[in-house]
Amino acid sequence: MTTKLSFMLITLLTISSCFSYLVSAQKFEIKEATISEIKLAFKNKTLTSRQLVQFYLDEIEKRNPFLKGVMEVSPDALYDADKADYERETNSTASLLPLHGIPILLKGNIGTKGKLNTTSGSFALLGSVLPREALVVTNLKNAGAIIFGKATLSEWSAYRSTTAPDGWSARGGQAKNPYVASADTCGSSSGSAISTSANLVTLSLGTECDGSILCPASFNSVVGIKPTIGIVSMDQVVPISPRQDTVGPICRTVADAVYVLDEIVDNIFTLFIYPEGFKKYLKVDGLKGKRLGIVRHPFFDILNNTAVNRAFDKHFKTLRQEGAIIIDGLEIDNIDVILNPNESGETVACLAEFKMAINSFLKDLDVSPVRSLADVIVFNERNAHLEMTNEYGQDLFLASQATDGIGEKEKEALAKMEKLTKHGFEKLMNYNKLDALVTPGSLVAPVLAIGGFPGINVPAGYDDERVPFGINFSGLKFSEPKLIEIAYAFEQATKIRKPPTILY
Repeated sequence: MTTKLSFMLITLLTISSCFSYLVSAQKFEIKEATISEIKLAFKNKTLTSRQLVQFYLDEIEKRNPFLKGVMEVSPDALYDADKADYERETNSTASLLPLHGIPILLKGNIGTKGKLNTTSGSFALLGSVLPREALVVTNLKNAGAIIFGKATLSEWSAYRSTTAPDGWSARGGQAKNPYVASADTCGSSSGSAISTSANLVTLSLGTECDGSILCPASFNSVVGIKPTIGIVSMDQVVPISPRQDTVGPICRTVADAVYVLDEIVDNIFTLFIYPEGFKKYLKVDGLKGKRLGIVRHPFFDILNNTAVNRAFDKHFKTLRQEGAIIIDGLEIDNIDVILNPNESGETVACLAEFKMAINSFLKDLDVSPVRSLADVIVFNERNAHLEMTNEYGQDLFLASQATDGIGEKEKEALAKMEKLTKHGFEKLMNYNKLDALVTPGSLVAPVLAIGGFPGINVPAGYDDERVPFGINFSGLKFSEPKLIEIAYAFEQATKIRKPPTILY
């Protein structure tokens, strides 16, 4: 009886809302709207969650057939929006939650229960049922967010094949860059970055093992935060390497990304390391006194686009003008080895870690057509037309399947990465007393990956072909507060991001 009554109230409220807010909502521009602006519009009754969700549904219907940033939308999205509007109208305490009534898109490898699939873009996992939803999803729900759907991604987070293009998956198809269709989307969190940038959703989550948040954020002109490894739970997220994997926000602004990060960080870290959260570090003067390092080789040496070179020359001046201390001409010992996964040990370690992690994940599923990496390999062979196995192969799967746990070779690889990190990035940061390293795009990603370090990408410009590129601020473990201060101050001083104008 109570359920029926609640549904009737929500229905009546929805009908009245459609009329009472119709005129006023037209005054609110949803495109590029931030969390703060949306929450203010909710408060002023110039926007409802239903109108917000419906706007995105309409945009997806128009844009997604080409962009392919969204894999599936929750069939409960409008119902959840109506529920949020009802809670707001009745002054429920739920309406005070930090992300209340705001839709967020999850990368397709982040686990959900119910009507949304968790497939990592593969037909092999279609219809599988997880034992529970990912902890990050629970945290988002507890913050009032609407779980809007699943984003496309490079299949299996780009760990099936070395020849499959960025942004491609069997289920999602080939995603497109919303700025230049022929440009790289980067991956593997391509759909999360595309959808947020193209205003198909307010917020999104991605995951990263090595560059999978920072790179698509750079190529799609959005903000991506790769947190310190371990501070965000990977429970019920399809894994690659538990040693390197993390979940992180991909949003249009630093502030929005920080608001999301605040809600997904594990409680243990919030309690003991970040007791006041991250919002307090959104400071326009956050660059004052910060020591920023620049390593020219190889990060800036390889830039061959004049627009990018000019942009970074200007950015260095801006950083100085905003009070930062620039230490230029630095070097990271053995950087060429670190950036080569075959030499650093990353390839050897990840191949073994993936087999163990994915087998454990698949074994624990309540329902699944595949129960091991070996099963997935067979599925791809038997369903080559669906999975385009003949075109793209599955060489990483086969190489991983050939491993046998953590043996001497893998231990040597792990030890080598630890040594490279200690005498490379950590030495650079500590010896020069740096608050952050400044690099173009996501070129620094392997450095952060093997060491578990955080990084933030902020839009930095558009090259001669109109393709976006970002600036990355990275630091030692648990340095998110400093990185947020730096990234936010840079963003506010430059305000470079422009929404894509040709959405096809």
